[in-house]
Amino acid sequence: MLGFTKKLENTAAAGRVREWTRARFALTDDGTVMVSELACSVAGCPPIETHVVFWTQAGRHHFKIFKPLAQVSEDDLPPAFMKTALIALEGFECDCC
Repeated sequence: MLGFTKKLENTAAAGRVREWTRARFALTDDGTVMVSELACSVAGCPPIETHVVFWTQAGRHHFKIFKPLAQVSEDDLPPAFMKTALIALEGFECDCC
């Protein structure tokens, strides 16, 4: 039962983070926003982090919040003026993000 409760909690939290992201970055209701909680195995990285990815005509945007999904608050999202800075550069990959 504990696993089911955590899944429901994370589903609700993911929905909140999606809506906050749409509002913060002025995204359309039909645009894709993906929210996921991932374990990090990189040294010095928090053990659980939340990843948010969304797309605009400018490209794919990505940011991380270094806490579990259920603990994310609206204040944890980057400010709206950083929207362009969140665009993932083509071909750029690193172990940290």
